[in-house]
Amino acid sequence: MTLGLRFAIRSDVGLLREGNEDAAYAGPRLLAVADGMGGHAAGEVASRVAIQTVATLDAEPDPPDALAALRDALEGAQREIRERVAGDESLAGMGTTLTALLWTGGGLGLLHVGDSRAYLLRDGELRQITHDHTFVQELVDAGQLTEDEASVHPQRALLTRALDGRSVAEPDLAIREVRLGDRYLLCTDGLSGVVRAETLRESLLIADAGAAADRLVALALRGGGPDNITVVVCDVVQDGEPPAGPTVVGAAAGADGPPATGPATAEHTLTGGSGEQTSSGEVRAARPRSRPVLVALAVTLGLLAIAAGGWFWLRSQYFVGVHGDHVTIFRGVAWSIGGLHMHSVAEQLALDPADLPQFERERLEDGIIAPNLPQARQVAARLVTERCVAPAPTTAPPPTIPSPAPATSTPCPAPQP
Repeated sequence: MTLGLRFAIRSDVGLLREGNEDAAYAGPRLLAVADGMGGHAAGEVASRVAIQTVATLDAEPDPPDALAALRDALEGAQREIRERVAGDESLAGMGTTLTALLWTGGGLGLLHVGDSRAYLLRDGELRQITHDHTFVQELVDAGQLTEDEASVHPQRALLTRALDGRSVAEPDLAIREVRLGDRYLLCTDGLSGVVRAETLRESLLIADAGAAADRLVALALRGGGPDNITVVVCDVVQDGEPPAGPTVVGAAAGADGPPATGPATAEHTLTGGSGEQTSSGEVRAARPRSRPVLVALAVTLGLLAIAAGGWFWLRSQYFVGVHGDHVTIFRGVAWSIGGLHMHSVAEQLALDPADLPQFERERLEDGIIAPNLPQARQVAARLVTERCVAPAPTTAPPPTIPSPAPATSTPCPAPQP
């Protein structure tokens, strides 16, 4: 009996993001998802590079070593990201997760870096087959947090591994046995961070892969759609018909296709514009207004536009400072006008500024400015590193021969959007 793959793939910008930094690929032999980070265009560049690089494996013959082929593709993506950052300073700080499954005929090669996920539904039971590379997951592994506590932890977005072109991202690699009837789900945290595992399982029990994928995206949107949502649902089937052609979605398709739009965008297009919508859905043209009213309206709209522009600019600024006894990421600017603070708390770290060197405490008092939230998280992660590297306790040295104790260090996390 010959087995093959049948898949459905979806990507949605969500309800709060302006663009889609997720990217995904599904083909006869390869499934992959990537979640970009870095803000502005950088995140989508990183995820697109990762997907385009690993997608070349789909067109090649079965490699003698699937895991070596996946690792080579990962290293190629890292080189490409590094070269792009070197050639364009505006891309500094970008990175991406990458989770991929490569069909080998007798099994699936799994590659995983970051916190996008792969699940296996077998005999009605759903199991996560990847392990999140996050700071919070390390706390769970160490028994310091429960899964429920981790889901609301303020530092749950900090990655310990990612493709960023700077550090070497060591992937998790494995060969998985396949069985007829297996169903795999690959997704970004825009789904797994919003929808509980039991609800994922119930949705994946829908027989049609496309309907299951649509249901998963709808559930993430119903949960607030705070992030981009990308899913690949794939079934292991008896291979009796030509495989489906390759499909690319999200940022990987954005360079050559229209921007991704979600249901909220479609609804806005349907009901937007000048005019009035009746209860039956018919749109009537707006009635003309007198000239004085139009002038007053134009002035009012101009003032509102200026105010809105200032508000949006303020909301796009970030800095790292101190709130109480915690190092904190603030949204806004470190100003106060007439007792009104021009900032609010975005994220709070479990880090006491008293544990930092004096020069870092002084910088925090003024506020360490960051151009966006991912960059602010990088600053915070560096400060965590400063706290983590500390000299071991020393005893009083002999009067004549000082002998300081060696320093010890522990690994510290890197940030994600």
